[in-house]
Amino acid sequence: MKSILSEASRVPFAARVEEIVASTLVYDIHTHLYDPAFGELFSWGIDDLLVYHYLVAEAFRFHDLPYEKFHALTKTGQADLIWNELFIEHSPVSEACRGVLTTLHLLGLDVKKRDLPAIRQWYAGKTVENHLTRCLDLAGVKKICMTNSPFDPVERRVWDGGFARDERFTAALRIDPLLVAWPETAPVLAQWGYAVEPVLTPKTLAEIRRFLADWSRRIDARYVMVSLPPDFAFPADTDIAKLIEHAVLPHCREFGMPFALMLGVRRAVNPALRLAGDGGGVSNLTALGNLCAAHPDNKFLVTVLARENQHELCVLARKFRNLHIFGCWWFTNIPVVVDEITRMRIELLGLSFTPQHSDARVLDQLIYKWRHSRRIITDVLVDKYTDLAQTGWQTTPAEMERDVKELLGGGFERFCAAGG
Repeated sequence: MKSILSEASRVPFAARVEEIVASTLVYDIHTHLYDPAFGELFSWGIDDLLVYHYLVAEAFRFHDLPYEKFHALTKTGQADLIWNELFIEHSPVSEACRGVLTTLHLLGLDVKKRDLPAIRQWYAGKTVENHLTRCLDLAGVKKICMTNSPFDPVERRVWDGGFARDERFTAALRIDPLLVAWPETAPVLAQWGYAVEPVLTPKTLAEIRRFLADWSRRIDARYVMVSLPPDFAFPADTDIAKLIEHAVLPHCREFGMPFALMLGVRRAVNPALRLAGDGGGVSNLTALGNLCAAHPDNKFLVTVLARENQHELCVLARKFRNLHIFGCWWFTNIPVVVDEITRMRIELLGLSFTPQHSDARVLDQLIYKWRHSRRIITDVLVDKYTDLAQTGWQTTPAEMERDVKELLGGGFERFCAAGG
């Protein structure tokens, strides 16, 4: 609900909040970006922007090319098809399409010309190093947390070989195969020298903890993370629940790091779409409440995929101080839902959450994801500070700066450090 204060009284107030939000540097706490040293895993440029899986799925709403023929095209061929379908044959009004245009516009390109070859030529003149710095500056991002999986053979080779790390990139240890496919993952760990068996014996659990410790140290992980399906249950007589309780949580306590849970993904709803084929569902958040209650010495970073779960998640966060909510993930990262969720969280939790993460897979996406998110965060804060002013409470610019720093990464860093 908008404040009853006159619009005229809001203008200077709003301008000050907008300036603070725009100028505060972000710690982007969850992305799929990589340090440039990872080579082929470092995605950037117009073709990577256009073949982003959000746009792939959207393009298939219009064209009838068989899935396998699309995937057989070169990246350039796929990008050409998506550009023609979503930007030329139809107005690019979706959030994913608008994001591409926001990015190109802020990079200084003239999007109204609709000239894809010229855009490619512009990118061809850029170096990774200079473009990385430019994107971070335009996005106002000071630090990026990667998603790092020891089970990705390309990524693993880079870690095994060693490299000079870019200090702007931090790491998070992603362990999905360990939890959701333990029978298939056990032989892999055994091959790597860990004395594990498919049956979760005490010795196997100890060896899994050794694996987690080795990789947490190797990559200097800020947190351990996993995405889980909507039907995840805890406690339960399942490999996932047992591994979390007897390996992951003890490891996180020992290392003083949070366990990040991304809840609600249904993998391969349409396998023919590959990465674009995943869906979502409403999660059983009773499992999360049980985790927080049974393990008060563990810290949990949580985001949920279903809009229907957002209110219950906020209520849980009011009850458990070891739970920190972050971001508007994937299908909820559209303006209408981001605005709703951010207002709900502020009204229930004050400033004790992290409203957004980019989830970017392509470097350039940082520009639009943070430009769009800052707009919404600004609008919400202006309304909330104006509501306070109506009561006679005056929020000072210094207090606003403090609050915005908390929301854009400070709260996350404080949570990670708490009790550590």
